[in-house]
Order: sequence, then structure tokens, then C-alpha cells
Amino acid sequence: MSSVVQEYGVPNGTTNGTKISTPPLSLDEKIAQTAQEYGIERPLSHNVSFHYNSAVEQHHFGRSHPMKPWRLQLTKQLILSYGLQYAMECHETRCATRDEMVDFHNEDYLEFLELVTPDNMSQHADTMAVFGFGDDCPVFDGLFDYCTNYTGATISSARSLLQSPPGTGSSSRNPAQSDIAINWSGGLHHAHKSNASGFCYVNDIVLAILILLTRHPRVLYIDIDVHHGDGVEEAFASSDRVMTLSFHKYDRTTFFPGTGGPDESGPKNPRNPGARHSLNVPLRDGIDDEQYEALFDTVAKEAVAVFQPTAIVLQCGADSLGGDRLGKFNLNIRGHGHCVSTCRAFGLPLLLLGGGGYTARNVARLWCHETALAADCNLPLGAHIPNHVPYRRAFEGHDNGNGMLYPILDDDGKRHKNDHDAKYLNDQVQRITEQLRYLHGAPSVQMQRMPRDIWTVRQEVEEDMREDEDEENGGRNGEEAAKRRRKAERNIGGRGEMPIR
Repeated sequence: MSSVVQEYGVPNGTTNGTKISTPPLSLDEKIAQTAQEYGIERPLSHNVSFHYNSAVEQHHFGRSHPMKPWRLQLTKQLILSYGLQYAMECHETRCATRDEMVDFHNEDYLEFLELVTPDNMSQHADTMAVFGFGDDCPVFDGLFDYCTNYTGATISSARSLLQSPPGTGSSSRNPAQSDIAINWSGGLHHAHKSNASGFCYVNDIVLAILILLTRHPRVLYIDIDVHHGDGVEEAFASSDRVMTLSFHKYDRTTFFPGTGGPDESGPKNPRNPGARHSLNVPLRDGIDDEQYEALFDTVAKEAVAVFQPTAIVLQCGADSLGGDRLGKFNLNIRGHGHCVSTCRAFGLPLLLLGGGGYTARNVARLWCHETALAADCNLPLGAHIPNHVPYRRAFEGHDNGNGMLYPILDDDGKRHKNDHDAKYLNDQVQRITEQLRYLHGAPSVQMQRMPRDIWTVRQEVEEDMREDEDEENGGRNGEEAAKRRRKAERNIGGRGEMPIR
């Protein structure tokens, strides 16, 4: 037989008695194969962006502290190993600046946050107490960098949702980059204007809402962390442009932060614009998927109907899952994810943020699933986590979920006693409904033309300059411009696709 024309051989089979071996797939090839298996591709109906600064993973609160930023490494690796980046634009974000964080936080507090270190903290014991540092909010190496890492990603996420509302006169040239933006490293809802609290130092959520308010008349903030979203509620207590809705475990004396009770609805003075704009759904131990889903749907839909928000921020704290180190609910991954599906169905710009979550493997499972929900992927992703996922051992073994993406988190050995009955839950719905009846419709806000941020302006100018240069030079530069346009149109993995690290 000619040496040019060869008989076709079956991979890993034989041809003319000679065994043919197939080279092993690279990690990128395995990921692409997994993405194809689950039909992961860009949704046609909306744009999703993923915002992240990988430096946030490297920080450490301390060996015995329940907050483990390493959970973000697990989350990222799951997301990337399933190929979900093919369904989103992925952005490696910059750090937040002091000038950005001072939009909410006190200048003296930020100055101390940047100053204090493990080496000098003994010299500032009194000031540390004033600013809320201690066992819950320790001083650790790189603390300020950690705060600017996650806050910068949230700021990037919020800006990607901005667009000019109709009739404001703003340029239509820069429409929103995203319909849904995600930052799982954010969502630190306990931080106050001048002090740290509950593992939170900078309240990135407040900063994000302030950004959204530059273009959106009304923002609805929803919190499904097991702890009350006290820092966000306090920040907007006197505003009728932000409604806060928090579903959380409540016990005034034994469960942090001890706020968010049934009598807390905002300022008591009815003349205060923020009166009745704080909705709290205090829960007991052991609520299950069916109860939580029904409660969430009823209350959230009523709040949207009355308040008529133009954007939603959803804090997806994972400590409301069953089996969490600190929480005592009985929610499973798909039950928690139901809240994301409900908010997505409203069809409004949606910012998804992380939050609590102290069983790292389940945090990663949850936020991977909710990323897939945001990207409208075919669900479920599969019974077992792919073998090529880095750190897969963290998910293996009976106590760790046997390598499954959707283990049962409320089985007999882990299930908490359910202290809810139909009457208690119906009472919560009735109380919230009554509170909403007192609102006189959504506030009318006269939106004015808002200045665009300098980063957006600079990107547009640089792009214009490149296009002008390509047109003037023609030839090779023109071909390169055409290649860039074709690549952008294909957009495999999105602008600024995040590498696997």
C-alpha cells in the first residue's frame, strides 16, 4: 500500500497489526468536552458577566475562623471546569480605590483599615475596638488588599449593569454590558459605615447599589443569607429608592446580628421617606425547600409588584444551606437556587453576589449551580462532579457528598428540627403584605443625565483611536481589525476570558 494513503484506524484499536494510541486530552479539551456534553453556550436572550479578582483567594482569616476565602477557589474551579465561562463574559477586575469606597464608608475608618496590620495592632487596641475589630473581624496580613479585591469586583459588576433609562438624554452608545452580573466574592452585608462587623469590613453591596442608583430610579435588595442583612438595611433606612427584603434566622439574643425582627420595617416616623421600605422575614430553625420556595415566591413577587424596581441585587449567602457550620436551615442546592430563578424571571437587571457560607465544598456547589441558572444552561449539570476538576478530593467521601454536585444536604444525620408550621409562615406573608399596602406606590424619581465613569470613557476613546488607526493604515492593520471583530462576534469565552489557575 502507498505510504501516502493509509488505511483508517479506529482510535486505541489496531491497523495492520499495529496498535494506535490516542493522546490524552488536555485540561482545556476536557473542559470543552464537558461544556458540549451539557450544552453550555451563550444564552440568546440575555448577557451574563462574571467578575473576579483571583488575588482574593489567597487571604486567610486564621486557622480557627469560619470564613475561608479558599471557598472562592473551589467555586471558580467548579465553574471553569464545567465550561460555564463559555456562556459568560469573564472579567479579571481591578482593586477598588479609597475614593470609591469613601462613597459610603467613613474616611477615618478606611484610613485605619489600611493602616492596621498584625505587626502593629497591639499599638491600636483602643481604636480597633471602636472600629469593630476583634474575634469576628480579625486583623490579618493583606486585610486592606482583601477588601479592595472583593469590592473592586462588585463595583465592576454593578457598572456592567448600567444603562441609560429612556428619556434621560444619555448617550445610547454605551448600553449595559450585562443583564446579569455575578461576583461570588462579594456580598459582605454586615459592614457598617464606620465599623467592621460579622466577618465583613467593606460593604460592597451598598457601594454597588449607590452605583445602580445613578441610572436606576429604584433598586430592590434581596438577602437570602441565614443572617439578617443589617448593614445594607441600615445604609438605606431613610431612602424610598431602595427597598430591602431579608429572609433570615432571627433570635434577638442568641443569633447574630439579633436584628431583622417582625417589628422592624424602617424608620418609625411615617414622614421619613424610608418608612416601611425595610421588609424582614424572620425565620426559625429547620425551614425546608418547599416552605422556603413558596415563601420567597409569594413575598418577592408582591414586593416587585408594589415597589416596581428597575434593578435587583440578590445576596446569595450559602450559609442558609443545610449542613452549614453556622446556619440551621434545611435547604438544598436546588431549593436555594430557586430564588435565583425567581429573580431572573422578573426580567430586570440582576446583580448576584455571594455572602456567608462556611462549609466550603457546598458553597462551591451552590454558586456553580446558580451561575449555571443565570446563564440559562441545561440543568441539572450532572450527578457527579467531573474528574478533571482541581481539588476534587474536597468533594469526595461520604461526609463530603461522594463527589456529587447535588448531594442531599438535609438527610437524617444532618437535618435540623423544623420549627415552622403553616400558620407561622402564613402570618409572615400576611404581615409583609399589610406593610406593603401602606406604601403609596413606587416613588417617582426625576432622573437626570449622569456622568459616565472615567473607565468607560477611556475604553471608548481607546477603541475609537484603534479603529481610526486601522482605517488610516489599511492593509495589515485592517485585516487585524477584521480579525478582532470576528473574534468578538464569536466571543468564545467572552471578553477578558479568565484563565484556569
